[in-house]
Amino acid sequence: MVGVFTALVVFAPAEWLARMVASGTSQRVLLSDARGTLWSGSAVVVLTGGPGSRDATALPGRFEWTLGLAGTALSLKARHDCCLNDTVTMRLKPGFGRMSATLVPPPGWVGQWPSALLSGLGTPFNTLQLGGRMRVLSPGLTVEWVQGRVIFDGALDVEVLQASSRLTTLDTLGSYRFSINGNASRPGEPSQVTLVTTEGALKLSGSGTWSANGLRFRGEATATENEAAALSNLLNIIGRRSGARSVISIG
Repeated sequence: MVGVFTALVVFAPAEWLARMVASGTSQRVLLSDARGTLWSGSAVVVLTGGPGSRDATALPGRFEWTLGLAGTALSLKARHDCCLNDTVTMRLKPGFGRMSATLVPPPGWVGQWPSALLSGLGTPFNTLQLGGRMRVLSPGLTVEWVQGRVIFDGALDVEVLQASSRLTTLDTLGSYRFSINGNASRPGEPSQVTLVTTEGALKLSGSGTWSANGLRFRGEATATENEAAALSNLLNIIGRRSGARSVISIG
């Protein structure tokens, strides 16, 4: 029995990790064609709109990982030539009724992807047909799951650079930054989220919180005076139109 258990642990198939990722993301992120073992393997990353969705996009190349022990935690090292900045390390620490994941970022950015990949997630991205690229940056972040609650400690920025959309004749809409900031030393206090425009004709702004009840966000979208006509259709889709503004409400 000990030998059988040891063999199951050592030679656990990569498909086990693929199933965990699919379950943890409600089947919005899939590890397709998983090869190797749970401890060292590779797969094709596919983004989908979830169960029943026909939208799907695959990232180019293969995502590779190694999983090993690091004291009382697990160390996950990931590489993806198309999208990750060298090797990205995540420390996973299970506990009784809780689980934490700590990002150990490489210098500079963590990862970057073509914005067009988001169309695989379905509505509203399949309608917007975004162009440009996304980039993730972080000085360090820990995400902890405690009895169904999600707690952020640290900061994470998602930049959308030189965004474009097929719903407008403009070559580019602009560049934007979505930030999450959390402080685990203040139990019960939700993480703060902000959206700002760094440049462009489409102006996006807003703020909100991310707590046990999910994301609550209030923002607005407007267009510069010279491009108001070209962006009118897009403003109608982004949110609830109120005069020259489009009001964005989540949660």
